[in-house]
Amino acid sequence: MKALVVTGLILLMFASCTMTAANHADQLPASQGRELTVGIVQKDIRKGMSQAEVAQILGSPNIVSKDKDGVETWIYDKIASEASYSTGTGGILSLFTGGREAGAAATTQKTLTVIIKFTKGVISDYSYHGSKF
Repeated sequence: MKALVVTGLILLMFASCTMTAANHADQLPASQGRELTVGIVQKDIRKGMSQAEVAQILGSPNIVSKDKDGVETWIYDKIASEASYSTGTGGILSLFTGGREAGAAATTQKTLTVIIKFTKGVISDYSYHGSKF
């Protein structure tokens, strides 16, 4: 029985030191719904599409305006931030590192601005700009 407990503790020590920062990042919850990305705009948005089709694909715009010529402009402006931190102590490696903590952190921000112009209810022009830093 004592040997079984010792074996279990040894296995637990090895298991506790196997999580990397990437493993911890994989454990983060996924974003809900469909994210607005440059790929979606490039793949799904085309001149001649109706406002209803665009709204179904991209959702509601952040800003809507109309100029004196009747051209309606929809602007989608999205900003996303993601931060992750992974840390670990213990395990068999702590015997060699003096019990010190090891970890990694990462922060990323992404922006995407999509501008769609409608003439008589259909896309007459569109543009987009995305960045990641």
